[in-house]
Amino acid sequence: QVQLVESGGGLVQAAGSLNLSCVVSGHSFSMYGVAWFRQAPGKERELVASINYSGRATKYADSVAGRFSITRDNAKKMVYLHMSGLKPEDTAVYYCAIARTNWAFRRTDFAYWGQGTRVTVSS
Repeated sequence: QVQLVESGGGLVQAAGSLNLSCVVSGHSFSMYGVAWFRQAPGKERELVASINYSGRATKYADSVAGRFSITRDNAKKMVYLHMSGLKPEDTAVYYCAIARTNWAFRRTDFAYWGQGTRVTVSS
């Protein structure tokens, strides 16, 4: 049984920082891309950042590029999202997901999802 468990969300003031973590179990992990998505109230789930199986390639949404950083630790089966310069528009539930291939970007290319962790940025 594949499980993804996110942690690290919370309430933070604008311009602050948060570090999200996602631990994976029941999956081989190291040969698959992983990503962070987010979903704000009333909006569709969107890609925030994606990282390939080795960790050597990343892709970011334009809205977070330069402020967020995605990394992974294959030995620990973990993926991280460091968020800085947070803005109220970053408020959302953040989900980690495992791709069907070694790197992916579209929601439909991801096979497994966590339950999400809520991030609230106050102005």
